[in-house]
Amino acid sequence: MENRLFDTTVQQLKYEVIKELIKAYDKGLTNDIYHDIPIAIMPGPKASLRCCVYKERAILQERLKMAMGGDKNNPNVVEVIDIACDECPVDGIFVTPACRGCISHRCAEVCPKNAITIEDKHAVVDKSKCIECGKCTQACPYNAIILQKRPCVLSCKAGAISVNSDKKAVINNDKCVGCGACVYQCPFGAIADKSYILDVLDILKNSENNTKYKVYAIIAPSIVAQFNYARIEQVITGMSELGFFQVIETALGADMTLNLEADELKEHGTLTTSCCPSFVKYIQINFPDLAKYISSTPSPMVMTGKLIKKLEPTSKVIFVGPCSSKKFEFELDIAKDYIDSVISFEELQAFLDARNIDVSTLKDTALDNASYFGRIFARSGGITEGVTALAKERGFEAKPVAMSGLDECKKQLLLFKAGRSPFNFFEGMACDGGCVNGALCLHHGPKSLTDVNRYGAEAKEKTVDNTVKLYDMAGAGKSEDGTAKDEAAAALEKKNK
Repeated sequence: MENRLFDTTVQQLKYEVIKELIKAYDKGLTNDIYHDIPIAIMPGPKASLRCCVYKERAILQERLKMAMGGDKNNPNVVEVIDIACDECPVDGIFVTPACRGCISHRCAEVCPKNAITIEDKHAVVDKSKCIECGKCTQACPYNAIILQKRPCVLSCKAGAISVNSDKKAVINNDKCVGCGACVYQCPFGAIADKSYILDVLDILKNSENNTKYKVYAIIAPSIVAQFNYARIEQVITGMSELGFFQVIETALGADMTLNLEADELKEHGTLTTSCCPSFVKYIQINFPDLAKYISSTPSPMVMTGKLIKKLEPTSKVIFVGPCSSKKFEFELDIAKDYIDSVISFEELQAFLDARNIDVSTLKDTALDNASYFGRIFARSGGITEGVTALAKERGFEAKPVAMSGLDECKKQLLLFKAGRSPFNFFEGMACDGGCVNGALCLHHGPKSLTDVNRYGAEAKEKTVDNTVKLYDMAGAGKSEDGTAKDEAAAALEKKNK
């Protein structure tokens, strides 16, 4: 299976399923897809990834269900595909063959539960006593004892994943923050995000080429680091060919979010950002006493949708981004009136390929909606850079900290809760490095950071001032005849020409 676009074969499989589903939609969906699509992807007769081709196809049927929206009774956007989850060893402390049977027995001496005994000059772990504290792994001079965790468990910094008696991964929805780290890290693709691609296809189809209502795509700024075989301006043209009336930078909403969060920080003195919904949810679940410090300003996605809905009340807005957290955010009360659906970069690539659109061959469509600050929201530290600049302009001191990944968020929030933090502005990103490393990106790596910094530097707007003016012009009641609103709509459209 050729993999020219993605980091992993699991991503490639997800892409193939989505692509085939879109092709089937265009022909008219029938129940035959559950038979035809798995065979199209895994024709056999020999298996290439699993024990047999029949199991491969059975798993693809489950992936197809996820591509069609998953379990409607499960509110989580991330689910376990049970049939795919059967290859990982059980977690726990293991003694490897590297054990030399030394006579110091440091492993047994440090064990607080006396779970290690020496039998036939070899360390043995009693799993019924072991609490997996890891002290023995540190004490062994040969590194012969290891604490092994499943990749999904290890990747979940929210502690939401466990293993049941059937040795299957289980997600605790009360703890899950929807970041999708487990989706990307599971080597067998046994954890997957739901897709809303069918909803998006319906929205586009029912618009009748944007005559009944206009369909806008708003793209996360991290998109600039994704389609590395083409220019971002070519990708915008490709999205227009998919049927979107206009493509808008979500960085435009980031400008508005930054402006309002700077005002909030000045007024309240201490603030945590609202941009990453998984970070917000992490605070609400694990640090409820700190929830009062969460910014009341909507995220850049919501702010962009809000602007478009002000200008075009009947329009539909589709967010295209790097993460699964936006897939649960758009259904929250704060977002549901402004965002109609969400797809990932992975799904956008499948959409383009299903319609045989090679964006690398297309002409450019200019994209110039946002400022430098809005565009660098895609990386960790971008928000702190922006709020520091605005605080200086507005005559107050911002002492920000950029928290990259939930481990760092936990560390800083614990200090904050204990009253020992020197900071007054907390930028939290659930993904290490920020949105450029979102779980549903096509690929990940240091080049993504370079791409985002370059993209920010290319912005014609260097401050958020013009974005704020645009949002104010779009506001209801600015003029009885709607002149200001019309001017705002014209200004927004002009930026893409």
